[in-house]
Amino acid sequence: MATLKQWLPLSVALAAFGVLAVPAFDPSAGVAIAAPKQAPDFSLPRTGDGKAVKLSDYSGKVRIVNFWATWCPPCREEIPHFISMYKDLKGKGVEIIGISLDQKGDSVVAPFVKENKMNYPVVIGDQGVVSAYGGIRGIPTTFIVDRKGNIVKKFVGLPGSTEEELKDAFMKEIQPLL
Repeated sequence: MATLKQWLPLSVALAAFGVLAVPAFDPSAGVAIAAPKQAPDFSLPRTGDGKAVKLSDYSGKVRIVNFWATWCPPCREEIPHFISMYKDLKGKGVEIIGISLDQKGDSVVAPFVKENKMNYPVVIGDQGVVSAYGGIRGIPTTFIVDRKGNIVKKFVGLPGSTEEELKDAFMKEIQPLL
């Protein structure tokens, strides 16, 4: 039977190879989409009134689909930017839809939306929409959807560390789609 001393050098070598072989992941860089993939439609209850909101309600527009939660500090950090961006871009054919993944649902999300004066539609997500979008492994996760309904970019985490970097990252992807 092999001893720990025999396996230790091999384990260290394999671990080192793994570090060298796997490219570094920079969440601020976003995730490139290899080929356009149709954004899954959904029908989810809007905060406050429970009215159904569908992605297809905004067909023909550039859509930003943002998975977030009230308890998530990076999510809270990007909300003011989305509010500002929505003011600037709504009339230019851009819609933002926030999908809250709070387990307590509307009881915590509706007051948060009101308190933070979120001016874009916010809905309560469920496991179905999470699965449809490939499983959300971390929040915030934001998808940029073109006018034809194709996902063209996916950001996992904040796409920048400053307000300017955040704005630039999203606008870099949105401008060519307008």
